[in-house]
Amino acid sequence: MDTSYIIDELERNKSVFKSLLENLPPEIYLRRMSEGKWNLLEILCHLYDEEREDFRARVFSVLENPEVSLSPIDPQGWVSSRNYASQNYNDKLNDFLEERSHSLKMLRELKNPKWENIHIHSKLGAVSAKMFFVNWLAHDYLHIRQITKLKYEFLKASEGESLSYAGEW
Repeated sequence: MDTSYIIDELERNKSVFKSLLENLPPEIYLRRMSEGKWNLLEILCHLYDEEREDFRARVFSVLENPEVSLSPIDPQGWVSSRNYASQNYNDKLNDFLEERSHSLKMLRELKNPKWENIHIHSKLGAVSAKMFFVNWLAHDYLHIRQITKLKYEFLKASEGESLSYAGEW
């Protein structure tokens, strides 16, 4: 496994997230594509929580103590229990970017990590540190796609012009 590639991609994605999310007006970051779907503020809060409490925590837990139970997470429930809708967008963006920098520093400081370490998860069964690590990057890609789709839909709804010339979504 080329861990340096994954770490480098996580770092590149930090810049991608920053570019996609900075300097947006509330009419963009508070817009929902439909009822029950997350807006950009909620996605950003989710990214922040997942960075700290899911992916980084799980990767390092399985690397260091694979037999220890993982702290429970509730990504769907956190939207309301942590009141994502009332968070400050710009502060949360800065918080997420700082957490990503912290994650990158920790990952780059690893010495001979045991990526093959296995944790027995109550629902997923045997999962490795490598699985959590690779899925961290996949999670980034999924949310980059989601953010891009929200911005595309905002453009489509707000400009009143056909976007067919650009190509098919």
